[in-house]
Amino acid sequence: MTQTQQGQPSGVLLEGRGLHKAYAASPALTGASLAVRSGEVVAVTGASGSGKSTLLLCLAGVVRPDAGVVTFGGRRLDDLDDDARTRMRRSSIGLVLQFGQLVPELSAVENVGLPLLLDGVARREAASAARHWLDRLGVADVADARPAQMSGGQAQRVAIARALVTSPRVVLADEPTGALDTVTAERTLDVLVEATRETGAALVVVTHDNRVAAAAEREVVLRDGATVGADLGARP
Repeated sequence: MTQTQQGQPSGVLLEGRGLHKAYAASPALTGASLAVRSGEVVAVTGASGSGKSTLLLCLAGVVRPDAGVVTFGGRRLDDLDDDARTRMRRSSIGLVLQFGQLVPELSAVENVGLPLLLDGVARREAASAARHWLDRLGVADVADARPAQMSGGQAQRVAIARALVTSPRVVLADEPTGALDTVTAERTLDVLVEATRETGAALVVVTHDNRVAAAAEREVVLRDGATVGADLGARP
């Protein structure tokens, strides 16, 4: 595999290399590495407590690793200040957390359109894009409802719509189908995969679900905070 001058595999969109992270005295990551190319679907699996969610948060720039390097589009993400990482995440990284993290005071359409509004998109255009994704994910009927008025599954699909509305270059999803029944989970996974492939974006999914892992092109396993085996990135 060819390398960039910085030692990053060529063609890689997002990479975490040698990541370490501890909370208090408890290590969450102990040298995990993951490289992902545009258009690739990767499943991250492992036992509870193996560091999967922490790895995703480091890759998204939400959490700064104690050691190691995170690069996105060839740029060091872990070196940026909080505001710069937030701006990059808002425009280029779609993040789906396990419990949705919707703004409780906003309706579904307002939650989904919020990233666009923050980037200066007109309110009407943002609302139209939000309604498109809510419809595509099968939750158009809750467009005007607030999170407290939704089921857990509905709220999770609203959160996925919010992650997709900016047409990000990469989507990072933590158990995106965990709160969904089997039929809805399959439909939601299909939309996630289709949406990212349509735009050439990458999709990284943390999951315990074998069906979700089977839909990925590659599976990366974490054990005790470290990647099992060498992660060489996507196929050349």
